[in-house]
Amino acid sequence: MQMQLSKIFSLLLEEYGPQHWWPGDTPWEIAAGALLTQNTNWGNVEKAIANLKRLGLLDPAKIADSRDEIIQNTIRPAGYFRLKTYRFKNLARWWLANVRNDHLKRKSSDLDFWRDSLLSVSGVGRETADSILLYSFHLPTFVVDTYTKRIMSRHYVTAESIDYDELRDIFMNELPRDPVLFNEFHALFVRLGKEACGKRGCTAQCPLGAECHRVRM
Repeated sequence: MQMQLSKIFSLLLEEYGPQHWWPGDTPWEIAAGALLTQNTNWGNVEKAIANLKRLGLLDPAKIADSRDEIIQNTIRPAGYFRLKTYRFKNLARWWLANVRNDHLKRKSSDLDFWRDSLLSVSGVGRETADSILLYSFHLPTFVVDTYTKRIMSRHYVTAESIDYDELRDIFMNELPRDPVLFNEFHALFVRLGKEACGKRGCTAQCPLGAECHRVRM
């Protein structure tokens, strides 16, 4: 029996409280973090961002104009630094073309327009695009990650191999399209995935309780 998304959200919010995501002082810093966190953990991203700040490079214009070697050395802690430098510069160029004063230039354009625009940037996948749109620009899109797939397979009876957009559509269709709600829900999933809903099973402290469809550790 699947749990309703509204019930899952209520239980997690009661247990963990507001998460105040995504960490970052500016929309560009949030976007940079969303890209750099690909295939690494947040601790490594924090080191890379600290390096960028220290050298005065946490700016899309400076990223776009800097030599690859400088960026590579700066973001090295985030791993895959050559590939991520290429992707980082692509994202910086997109930002310079489409963002002014931390706001999207064409405010009349809808979510699908901006999602397609970001997905056209080489190196920006669906999770990264949705993270930027939600956390940098407060557009109502839901972010799907490994934690989302794992938790939903245990409490909503979806397949862990479900396609990204298929799982995203469940949230987009069942919940009000509210960026504040989507922000908090995704952040709570990350908290649950890290603390209670592990790869091998759920801990006894899982706030979603006995309705888990996976044996407990």
